[in-house]
Amino acid sequence: MSIVENNSGDQSDDEREKKEILQRMECFNQLFVIASSSVQLYYEKYILKQPCMNSKQSGETWIREILDGHESRCMINFRMSKMIFTSLLRVLETRYNLQTSRNISSSEMLGIFLYILGTGAKVSQCRERFQRSGSIISRYFAIVLQKVSRMATDLIAPEDPFFSSIPEQIRAIDGTHIAAILPPNEQIPYIGRKGIPTQNVLAVCDFNMCFTFVMAGWEGSAHDTRIFLDAIRDPKYKFPHLPNGKYYLVDSGYPQMKGYLGPYRGQRYHLPDFRRGRPASGKEEIFNHSHSSLRSVIERTFGVLKKKWAILRDMPSYSFEKQTMIVVATMTIHNFIRKHVGRNYVDFMEYIDINCAYENIIDLENAHGRESDDDDDNDDDGDDDGESSNSSGFEMELTRDAIASSLMNSL
Repeated sequence: MSIVENNSGDQSDDEREKKEILQRMECFNQLFVIASSSVQLYYEKYILKQPCMNSKQSGETWIREILDGHESRCMINFRMSKMIFTSLLRVLETRYNLQTSRNISSSEMLGIFLYILGTGAKVSQCRERFQRSGSIISRYFAIVLQKVSRMATDLIAPEDPFFSSIPEQIRAIDGTHIAAILPPNEQIPYIGRKGIPTQNVLAVCDFNMCFTFVMAGWEGSAHDTRIFLDAIRDPKYKFPHLPNGKYYLVDSGYPQMKGYLGPYRGQRYHLPDFRRGRPASGKEEIFNHSHSSLRSVIERTFGVLKKKWAILRDMPSYSFEKQTMIVVATMTIHNFIRKHVGRNYVDFMEYIDINCAYENIIDLENAHGRESDDDDDNDDDGDDDGESSNSSGFEMELTRDAIASSLMNSL
């Protein structure tokens, strides 16, 4: 019995030893496979280094192809003609020191910048389009943005600082909202009536559809009156004040002050109201119709701006400071285009005619929110210090009545 038991014990020990050996071999094989995979990944990533951006058509090649190709390709990708692209590049190089670097030309820098503004392309899309890394795309976008921001101080200003000519001495003031991307804990002050975070932008434009003043970066919940008063009172903003006897056209949401001519409240005002109903009658409606026709230039100018630059309709998640700079940059390039082309330039033509322009503006409002804040006409922000009811406001009421009577008599 003892001999049998010893034999059984020897066999079980042998089996255990065999199992242990097999387990060790299996563990070794697994470790070998893992180590081999790691070595392969390391080799492919750090030694082999197959390039990701390996297209034969580099960004520089693509830019040259566009500038040498059909005019429509430049309009689609850069939102301007080839002539305007070349002129803008030359101005940025000579006046604002945009320089070609060792790895990228100034024309490609500008192309990246305009492509992002015009098409709303994300960095990942630009990487493929220009065959550049994301860090290079972001770096040179920021560089050109800085240069264009410097150019804004020269281009967003009255052509005639003394307002001596006609009709450019009459200008319109209005505000618009641009969607803003902010962290959740910072969004509340920027959420206005639209229900989404926006920045409230105050702008002035002339009858040539050029911006002559802009203040961007205010919270979407800020009232237009508050922004307006801050703009005209604080010298650091360099608001272009008018001489006596000349006026900015404003909607009824702004305070009635000397130099700022608003419409009659409680009367028909918007042009579609007159088109759909009876003709204007009485001095108040006749004045409002003329006022609306003139002031529509600011709404039409905003319409051109938002339709042209897709980034304003879908702002990327840049810092809020950069988002504000982007808004001003689009206005700067808008002015550059307007001042270097004739009045029949394709982007402006559909907004020159007031009737067609209102249809386009309504389409934009339905898609992206109202251009104007006229629905807030009777809101009181409490920041006007009673200026709308003081002697200055009374003087403007007399001026408005005189103009209305003159219009009435001229019919």
